[in-house]
Parts: sequence; structure tokens; C-alpha cells
Amino acid sequence: MEEELIICVDAKTEDNNNNNADGDDIGHKVDDLFTKVDKLEQRVNEIEQFFLNASKAQSGSASVKSSFLKDKDKIKHVPGYKKYQQEAERKEAVAAKRMQDIMRQFGSVLRQITQHKWAWPFMQPVDVEALGLRDYYEVIDRPMDFSTIKHQMEAKDGTEYKHVRDIYSDVWLVFSNAMKYNDDKSDVHGMAKTLLEKFEEKWLQFVPRVTEEEKRREEEEAEALLSLQRAQEAAHAKMARDLSNKLYETDMRLEELREIVVKKCRKMSIKDKRNIGIALTRLCPEDLSKALDIVTRHNLSFQSTAAEIALDIDAQSESTLWRLKYFVKDALYGQSKNDALCEVSNEANVNPIKNVVSKRKMQICNALAKTAKKRNQKG
Repeated sequence: MEEELIICVDAKTEDNNNNNADGDDIGHKVDDLFTKVDKLEQRVNEIEQFFLNASKAQSGSASVKSSFLKDKDKIKHVPGYKKYQQEAERKEAVAAKRMQDIMRQFGSVLRQITQHKWAWPFMQPVDVEALGLRDYYEVIDRPMDFSTIKHQMEAKDGTEYKHVRDIYSDVWLVFSNAMKYNDDKSDVHGMAKTLLEKFEEKWLQFVPRVTEEEKRREEEEAEALLSLQRAQEAAHAKMARDLSNKLYETDMRLEELREIVVKKCRKMSIKDKRNIGIALTRLCPEDLSKALDIVTRHNLSFQSTAAEIALDIDAQSESTLWRLKYFVKDALYGQSKNDALCEVSNEANVNPIKNVVSKRKMQICNALAKTAKKRNQKG
């Protein structure tokens, strides 16, 4: 059963109290208010995204690092970031020194291998031209030898090894290349295989020291990232508190604006009310439901879902009436796309704040309605 709308308008004397209002001034204040709200919304979204990422990143240190160091420009502005950076650089230098000590210790392993009687073929780069190995570079992608490894271990120009595992990989490559290029029955292949087995044995004895250092380094990085995370959380918590205060100030400004609009706007005339009633009967069911919701927001006792709805226009507040006026105007314009709204708009009675576009007025009314509803609930 469809709803039946009954519009009641009391034939009271028209009140043509047309107070002049500075529409441009109100319009500028509205624009400033919405600009401020837009900026606040952006900051709220940033805070929400930060805590969402922080929640997801709790699965592991790698995720934390990816989340909290993704945007370095933003992190630089976090209070305590400079201290964090200095501490991180200090720990990085200490860790690098520990790794250098490990690599020096690993040098003894290399000396044992290179001093073996079968190590001589691997001490210098392969002389491809002298040996006539025309297909060498077709088979071997990355040549390696012990003199190159030694040179890189002693380098001081930034090309030196940073981790002992890099040295291990190059030593393994020396023997792997020899076994790959030379036939498995050749002497060089057999020498490389024997030395690689000896090297792997010694490496396995050395691995515990390497893994211990890697674990220590991971723990230090995780601790540093946790400190940065806490600093970020504290900074965003402060931002949230500041935003709460600014939102409260905006709400108060909105209340002041409401008072200004109410004082400066003329009261709705009986003809305006009648035209609103006529316009309501022309709305499609969906728009009519939205219009009745507008009434419900200001009048919680109003039942908009009954089979027969009696809407007393005179019982509605001025803000509700103005909101209805602009809603039905836009709704009917969307339905007909013609001048059928002329009777409703009543251009003879010009709104004192006509310079404020309908969309802005609707937004103000929406905001005012929310504020009024909150105030009623608190009361």
C-alpha cells in the first residue's frame, strides 16, 4: 500500500519580514568553513591510514619497516626522527665494524684454501687468449678468481665487501666456474671439486658466528624501528587531539553561522509554504521519502513510514522549511528539466542570501540538521 501524503497549511497572515542580509559575506564564511572542513577531513584520513597501516604491520619487522619507512619525507617531520636517524647511523657503523671483524676472521679460512697445493689454477683470472678458450665467455657468465676476491676485500673505495656471505658466494663461484667449464674427468675439474668440498666444511664451522651477527643486527633494526613507530604514534595521537579541538571549534562556528542565517533569513511566507506543499505532491516516491526524512531529522516524533502521513507545514521549523524548499526545487528540476518549478521558487520574494548557491545552502542545512540532532539528543 503506497503512502498517502496530506499537506496541512494554516491560512495565517503572511509575514513579509524581509530583512536585508549580506549574502556575499555569508557566502564567503560558508566557503571558508567548507575549505577548513576539507582540510580537516584530509588530516583525519591521514591519521586513519597511519593507524590502519600500523595495525597491519604488526605481523613482522619486515612489514613494519615497509610501512613506517615507505614515505621518508613524512617520517622526517616526526618528532624524534633526527635522534632516531643518528642512533640508527651509530648502530649501523658499529654493526659494520663487527662484520669487518668477521670478514677478517674469515680471511684465515681463505688462506688455508689458497695455500693448498691445488689452488694455483684459481689464483689469477683465466687467460682466455693465451689458453685459446674462445667459448669461455659464452659458458661462464661471471668469471671469478682469488686475486679479485683479495682485491675487493682490501678495497677502501666503496666497492669492498659489506657482508661475509658475499665473499662466500664469490669463492663458491671460483670453483663452480671451473667445474662448469672443464670436463668432469679433467684435472682442473677434480681440483676445483676437492677444494670446494674443503671450503664448504670450513664454512659450515664458520656459519654460527655469521648467523649470530645477523640475528643481532635484525634485533637492533627491529628495536630502532619500534622506537620510530612509537614516536610516530605519539605524533599522530597529538594530531588526533588537535583535530578534535579544531572540529569542536568548527562545530561552534557552524552553530554561530546557523544563528546568523536564522536571523538574516526572512520567515517563510504562507505562499512559500503552500508552494512547498504543492511541490511535495509532485515528487517521485524516492524523492518524497528523502523529503520526509528531512522533516524527521528535525522532528523525531514525526512518523514518515505510516500509510497515511499528515504533514503540518506550519509546525515545521524555519530551517526545515528552507531545507525542504531547496530540496524540492532541485528534485523537481532533475525530474522535469523544465520551468515547472517557477510556482515553487516564487521569484517575487527574493531570498536575502540568494548569492549563496543552492548546493551550498543544502550543505549548510545538512550540517545544521546534524548539529540540531546532536543537540536534541544531548538535551
